[in-house]
Amino acid sequence: MKRVFLETYGCQMNVADSELMAGVLERAGLELVARPEDADAVILNTCAIREHAELRVLGRLGEFARLKRENPALIVGVAGCMAQHLRKKLLESKRVLDLVVGPDGYRDLPNLLLRAAGAPVAEIRLDRDETYGDLEPKRDAGVRAWVTVQRGCDKFCTYCVVPFTRGRERSIPLVDLVRQVEHAASQGFREIVFLGQTVNSWRHDSHDFSDLLRAANDVPGVRRIRFTSPHPSDMTDRVLDAMGSCEKVMPHVHLPLQSGSDRILTAMNRTYDMARFREVVEGLRSRVPGIALSTDIIVGFPGETEEDFEATSAYMRETRFDSAFLFKYSARPDTRAFKWPETVSEEEKGRRLTLLIEQQMGIGAEINDTLLGSEVEVLVENISHRDSSQLYGKSRDFKTVVFGNDGTPPGDLARVRVVGTTAVTLLGESLKTPASSPLVSIGG
Repeated sequence: MKRVFLETYGCQMNVADSELMAGVLERAGLELVARPEDADAVILNTCAIREHAELRVLGRLGEFARLKRENPALIVGVAGCMAQHLRKKLLESKRVLDLVVGPDGYRDLPNLLLRAAGAPVAEIRLDRDETYGDLEPKRDAGVRAWVTVQRGCDKFCTYCVVPFTRGRERSIPLVDLVRQVEHAASQGFREIVFLGQTVNSWRHDSHDFSDLLRAANDVPGVRRIRFTSPHPSDMTDRVLDAMGSCEKVMPHVHLPLQSGSDRILTAMNRTYDMARFREVVEGLRSRVPGIALSTDIIVGFPGETEEDFEATSAYMRETRFDSAFLFKYSARPDTRAFKWPETVSEEEKGRRLTLLIEQQMGIGAEINDTLLGSEVEVLVENISHRDSSQLYGKSRDFKTVVFGNDGTPPGDLARVRVVGTTAVTLLGESLKTPASSPLVSIGG
């Protein structure tokens, strides 16, 4: 067995875990291939946060079952949160899966694949000490490097499976994180994104998250620093001060709200109320003028009344988030809320979700319209997928900007004037004379 196909579902933390697995596999002498048809083993790195993600993975496993019928020696594995969450169901299903490995089993992945060639293997033990801080991931080409600073979670929101699928919170030592940032910068990555389920609760010895931001800010070669997702309860004055004083920390924060109702926040065990959330938003906007804010919202949580929903809608109008990820509540086994009766019908969840989407799209469009005629700094990522005469990248406040190809290579900064907008994108013209040599694409 030499060739492995690795496919990722879910959030940035799953992407970072796949890069970790890729590094482990390559160091063991295995080759990563781009097509499952060319592989001796296929691994799906999965997410269990929402039911839709699980359904997609189960559908993909059906496709791999066909490949396995054609090639009985093919090893089929599921890794990540879904493996941990649905271990019994996966192992009891028809003989498709050979390997189920949870988030703390990646260090031994090459050996697990070898064992799975002989008999089905499950490695789903959660390890309170495993951080992978000493392992170097294999990152795909690009300008942005994901750096996981903590694993697991201690918050136990009543709707969330993460503490059960990824275990309790543990932080990676500061020295290991700085080494990872330095290594990523030496490889040409210009933007560092710190990842954690509640990333700003990171602590190691006497250091807190503000110390990590300041340490990364001093690393040569790094142009931008971001992090996701912070928890409102852990957004301390020290972190706010670091954001205001570190020039490489970008003026954008994804701050999950989930609900604008104190009653629902309490039921969700979010550990803050709306007064505290407003205080955090005020602190961010005072320390970092012009900061862009995005958020997460869940509609239809058990017990959510029309009044609760209206409180969420009203707060979104009040705060005017630049963007928002909006979801219908999806009951997840193992969570506390899973045992609670659903009080909002699927039809009503859909209605509430549609209203918030329309409201947020209008707010986003209005905010972006205020940028018409302004100049923005764009970290160029690549040629546009839709039009090779266009480049795209992110502004400092994490807005996607598309503009004419002026020859700026990926990883460099471009000055762009905003000449058009949508609710989610800025359209620009370069303030640089176009270069005569064509740009070479560096990735997808």
